[in-house]
Amino acid sequence: MANHDHEVNPTLNNSSYPQLSDIIFNNTTNSSFNKVLGELKKSTLSIPNRLRSIKQDANFVSEVASAYALPLVANERCGSWYIPPEQKKQSAYFKSTDGHMAQWSFSLRRLNLQVLETIGEFDGCIIVDSTRRGKSMPDALSKTIPIWTTVMNRVLFPERTESHEVATPPTVVGESEHAQIAARISGFVEALKTLDLDLTTVREKITKPLRPIWVTPTSSLPSEAPEFSDFHPVVLLTASSRVSGSESTSETGYVQGAADDAEAWAQGLTAPLFWQHSETLLSTPEDMIEEVIASLVAQGGASKGSQLTAIGPDQRVVIGMIDAAETDARETDIVITVSPKESKVLRSKMRSRYLHLTLADGKVGSRNLRHSLPNLITSVKAQISASPTSRFVVTDANGKDQGVGVALAILCLFITDDGNLRPVNEVKEPPNGLNKQIIKQKLSWISVAKPDANPSRTTLQSVNAFLLG
Repeated sequence: MANHDHEVNPTLNNSSYPQLSDIIFNNTTNSSFNKVLGELKKSTLSIPNRLRSIKQDANFVSEVASAYALPLVANERCGSWYIPPEQKKQSAYFKSTDGHMAQWSFSLRRLNLQVLETIGEFDGCIIVDSTRRGKSMPDALSKTIPIWTTVMNRVLFPERTESHEVATPPTVVGESEHAQIAARISGFVEALKTLDLDLTTVREKITKPLRPIWVTPTSSLPSEAPEFSDFHPVVLLTASSRVSGSESTSETGYVQGAADDAEAWAQGLTAPLFWQHSETLLSTPEDMIEEVIASLVAQGGASKGSQLTAIGPDQRVVIGMIDAAETDARETDIVITVSPKESKVLRSKMRSRYLHLTLADGKVGSRNLRHSLPNLITSVKAQISASPTSRFVVTDANGKDQGVGVALAILCLFITDDGNLRPVNEVKEPPNGLNKQIIKQKLSWISVAKPDANPSRTTLQSVNAFLLG
């Protein structure tokens, strides 16, 4: 019988065997390998791949809208990319971070009451969002909005106890997490009640409790639009298909959650601009796409001034974008701009009724806001003494951040809870009796009137530091 045991040949040179350095990549090889992987990922996440994926997901969104016969509401920031403008009824602002593990929250800054109006008008709605990194749905749809619907049910329908339990998708939210969310609902309800909002008109439109229904690209759609007699359906639609694994792209080039973080990849392209020129963009070769986008942005990508929005019961404070104030401010208004440079148009138009607060964009300016507010408030007092019946028009570049912070300070100092102007001689710094609850209540006035107002945490910290001394 043959002997199959192998003997080591003592005369064999050890260099004939693979060495450790041959098996393990050296630094140069690792660098080259990582570079290849980076280039591969960059090509799969290219702008053309993203835009084609967005269009594919948008087709599915349209199918769901037809199946349920309900209006489409975009959960910003990315929801609008998946909805053709003629199909988009409204925007919502539900943050995924309010649904993150152990961070579950009900936002008093983002009440989304405008969504309730749409639900009441159309007996329901479809809220559109997407997600990346292999998840089946974003936390905004699986947890944030279910928390919101439950809180609203308890406040609007205290007698309908069957609608007071939070509902979450069992395939996404485990029993333990669901129980922890449920334990926080009562606290969220009490927090909302402290704002003392007048929900009479909302209650007239919302005639039934709200109930979430989850839809993803793997869901079966109804053949006929269903009717729900006991509740208003809130269809929570994940537009993006799930890509298995940790990457966001499939072998075919499909990008899951392609519209997410558009600021990082879109080169200035916006959702409205994409839909306006979708045929051109989808047929443009990759090596020309950035040039085409740059041309479209230059021609029509600049955002137009939004309409000025009045805040509070007596609407004495108005917020918006600087260019909107340049065209829409009245001669009797007192206009405040917050930006690195003052507006020559407003300086010429409003003369002494124009106040400018010089602040840098972003966090640096928001931090400095607390130091700039005292002098501005002194100027506001002088303006009120001279023109006690004027509106205050407070603006910044996008109408959403630092200007909103200034408007909040003015509301807290000069406007009473019923919306009237407080006598100047009663305005103290720091004001008597002002607390965080009053600041939250005045901030809710802004949230209700202008849902897309989004003062940063740094801006709000500056305002609180100034108001609370």
